[in-house]
Amino acid sequence: MRLLNSLHLRGWLLVGTAVCGVALAGAVATFGSSARAGAALEERKLPMKFSWVACEPNCRGWISAVGIITADTPKEFEEFSRGRQLGGATVVLDSSGGSVNDAITLGRRFRNLGLLTTVGVTLRGGRSARPAVAPEAYCESMCVFLLLAGKKRYVPEAAHVRVHQIWMGDRADDAKAASYSAQDLMIVERDIGRLAKYTFDMGGAGDLLSLALSVPPWEDLHELDTGELKLTNLVTTDLVADVLPHVDISAPAMAELAPKTQARFGAEPEQAQPAKSTKTAEALVPTGSAAAPATAAQK
Repeated sequence: MRLLNSLHLRGWLLVGTAVCGVALAGAVATFGSSARAGAALEERKLPMKFSWVACEPNCRGWISAVGIITADTPKEFEEFSRGRQLGGATVVLDSSGGSVNDAITLGRRFRNLGLLTTVGVTLRGGRSARPAVAPEAYCESMCVFLLLAGKKRYVPEAAHVRVHQIWMGDRADDAKAASYSAQDLMIVERDIGRLAKYTFDMGGAGDLLSLALSVPPWEDLHELDTGELKLTNLVTTDLVADVLPHVDISAPAMAELAPKTQARFGAEPEQAQPAKSTKTAEALVPTGSAAAPATAAQK
C-alpha cells in the first residue's frame, strides 16, 4: 500500500530504479598502485564480464561480475557457466547497473542456480599471492536487483549500494528538458511492473522500490545506509563467511575507485565500444537528445 500511495502521489515521473552507468583470499586486500584502481573503475564502464576466481585449496572460489548489464549479458553468463558447476557459488558484484529487463533475466538465473551475492572488487594476486576482495566497491541501479537475486546476501560496510529511478536513458542527462511520448510512458510503466514482481519474487521489500522511486535522474543517487539495507531485505547476513568462507575482506586504499556522484552518466573510456542495448526504460549511454523518438529508447 505504501508503494501504491507513493506511485499515485508522485505520478509517472517516479518510474523505477535503474538507469545505467554509461548509462572478494589474501590476509590483506590491497591495491599496489593507483593504476590498478583506475583500471577497476574503467571496467565498471564496460559491458559486464564474468570470470571465475579460484582460491584453492581452502576456498572454493567465486564469480567476479564487473560492468554494465546489457542485452548480451544473460547470454554472456550462459556461455560463462557452460561446463562449470556453479550451483551455490558466490557472485561478487561491481557494477553501475544497466538494462532493466536483462538484469531481471540474469537475476532469475542467479536465483535458479542458488547463487550467493555480495559487493566488492576482485583483486587477483600474483604468483605468490592468493586472490582477494576489496570491499569499497559500487553496486548501483539495476546491480542492486542482481544483489537481491542472491539466496544469501552480504554487503561489507565499505561498499556503496545506491538506487534511483528508471528513466528513458537516452534523455537522462537532461531529463527535465527532454520530451516524452505516450509510448515512452508505456515502456516505463511496463518495466516498473516487471521490476516490482521480480523484487517480491526475490524476497525484497516494497521499501526498496519506494526508496528508488523517489530519486529522479537529476538528483544524486540515494546510497542505502545499514538500516535501509536491512529494511529493504537486501542484506540477509552480517557474516562474510556466509558467502565467502575463508576469505578475508580488508579495506584497501581505493580512493580512485570512487565515482563521481553522477558517474552513471559519464563518458565511456576512449576506444571502448558502446554496449549493445534493447528497448526499455533506460539507456547505457545517454545521448543528450532532447526529443529522441520512442523507438530509440534503450536500456
